[in-house]
Amino acid sequence: MTQASIEASASAPLLEVRNLKKHFPITKGLFSAVHGYVKAVDGVSFAIPRGQVLGLVGESGCGKTTVGRLIMRLYRPTAGQILVRLGKDNEPATDIANLDHTALMPYRRQMQMIFQDPYTSLNPRKTILEIVSEPLRIHGIASGKALQSRVEELLELVGLRAEYVMRYPHAFSGGQRQRIGIARALALNPQFIVADEPVSALDVSVQAQVLNLMRSLQRKFGLTYLFISHDLSVVKHISDRIAVMYVGNLVETASTKELFVRPLHPYTEALLSSVPKPDPRLQRRRKIPQGEVADPAHPPPGCRFHPRCPYAQTRCAQEEPVLREFPGGRTVACHYAEQLTLTGALEAA
Repeated sequence: MTQASIEASASAPLLEVRNLKKHFPITKGLFSAVHGYVKAVDGVSFAIPRGQVLGLVGESGCGKTTVGRLIMRLYRPTAGQILVRLGKDNEPATDIANLDHTALMPYRRQMQMIFQDPYTSLNPRKTILEIVSEPLRIHGIASGKALQSRVEELLELVGLRAEYVMRYPHAFSGGQRQRIGIARALALNPQFIVADEPVSALDVSVQAQVLNLMRSLQRKFGLTYLFISHDLSVVKHISDRIAVMYVGNLVETASTKELFVRPLHPYTEALLSSVPKPDPRLQRRRKIPQGEVADPAHPPPGCRFHPRCPYAQTRCAQEEPVLREFPGGRTVACHYAEQLTLTGALEAA
C-alpha cells in the first residue's frame, strides 16, 4: 500500500503500525561478516485511537522498547509501516518508516518520548532551562524571555517550582527528574508520546504520583500514549487497552478490563498470575512458565511460547499461530484460544 492510497476514515487511529520488523545483524570476524540476525521485532501490528493509552507489556528482552524506538524513528525499521495521522481524522495517514531526517522534522514535533532512566536522560552539565527548552530552540518556537517563560510554565504544569529553571539535574530526586523529562516531552505540545518504562526506576511511593500526573496531562491535553512497561499492575492503572508481547511478536491485545478478567493466551495468564493482590491473606498459585525466554536470534519453530507453555500440543511446535480477531476487538495468537479456560488476575485467589 502506497502513502497516497492510504485513506483515513472518521474513526481512523492516530498511530498504526503494520507488520513492523527490526532485525539487528550479528557480525563476526575481522571483516564483520553477517552470521545471522536478532529478530527483536518480528511482524508487530497494532493501532492506537486518538486520545487513548495503549499499554505494551512483556518480559525483559521481548522487544517492546525497540517498538517504541522504531515508532519514534530512533531506529530505522527493517520492514513494515508506521502510519501516523497527526492532522484531522479525515486526512490521509503518512508512513514515516523510511522518511529521511529532514522529512521527519514536522512529525518529531508532534511525537515525543519519555525515557526510562531519569538520571541518564538529563544532561548533568545543563540547567533545567537548557534541558527543557532544547526542543523549543531546535524547532525555532521561542527565544529570550518567551523561552524562559514557557519553561517556567511547563515546570509548574508538572508540579515543580518555576524558580528551579537555573538548577542542575543533580539537585533533584528521581521523581522530580522524571517530571522534568515529562516537561521536556510536553514542550512542543505533541499529540503522541511514547513512555518507555517511565516509572520503573522510581520508588513505589513516587510511581503513583508520576502515573497520576501522566494520566491527568493525558486527559487535559487529549494526548495519545504508548505506555511501555513490564509491570501489569502499573499498566492497568493508566491504559485503555493492553498489548502483550513475547519474543518480538504480539500474542494478545484487549481492553484492560477484559485482559485482567479473562486472558485468552497462556503467556498472558502467566503474567497476570504474578500481579500482587492488595490483600496478603489471599493466596494464589502462581503459574510461572518453566524454562528461559526464547532467544530472538534463534526463535523456536511454531509458537515461540510453546517450550514454556503448560497447554502446548504437537501443533504448537510445528505451526506458528497468527494473530486472530475475537469478539470485542481483541486479538490472540494461540491455536487453542477457544478451548482454553484461563485464569485472570481479578478471578484468581
